[in-house]
Amino acid sequence: MNETTWVRRALVVEDQPLMRSLVGDALRHAGFEVEQRSCSADALADFDDIDPDVLITDIDLGARPNGMEMAMIIHARAPHCAVVFLTNYPRARVAPGEGVPAGSVFLDKVSLESVEDLVTAVEFALTEKPLPPAPRHDDPDAVLERLTRTQLDVLRCIALGWSNAEIARRRGSSLRSVEKMVTRTFDALELSNNPELNPRVVAAQLYVRRFGTPAEIG
Repeated sequence: MNETTWVRRALVVEDQPLMRSLVGDALRHAGFEVEQRSCSADALADFDDIDPDVLITDIDLGARPNGMEMAMIIHARAPHCAVVFLTNYPRARVAPGEGVPAGSVFLDKVSLESVEDLVTAVEFALTEKPLPPAPRHDDPDAVLERLTRTQLDVLRCIALGWSNAEIARRRGSSLRSVEKMVTRTFDALELSNNPELNPRVVAAQLYVRRFGTPAEIG
């Protein structure tokens, strides 16, 4: 009944060897699996194999694509990947939503005072958007309103009775990516920490009660 757990993976892209090593070591000590690359070309080439939960990158990498351009490419391929920019560029030079994935976190290298600040920023980037107020007691299905469009799509697949492997095949995603999306969907529905519940069954029931039995497409 327990869903698969995973060790979180971080991809660090930094052209300065010392900074790259320091960031990588800090994240390893915080429990992450870490892959390090010195340029965006190598990071993009290896991204699917690494399948990170979070990208930590400088903006100026000495070559194109720069860190912001790389982050947008990665966001299009893997919207679940959080992004932290570790840079000397002032945050004010980047307008909100302009050329960076939504929810990106910026850290100024100069003002960064401790390893703890770095880890805290990464954890913040990985945190889902704040949940809305608890559902009304007269509408037990209102919990569905806190799901993202991707999570609703995953919930629909669960209601169809598909396994994680089948969802991955149908969506053209990796199994690990689907496992993460399913777990985050259960977390949003507050189904993860009750050993008396089968979260997959309850999630499917929630979907069917609100939207009806889904029709299989394709």
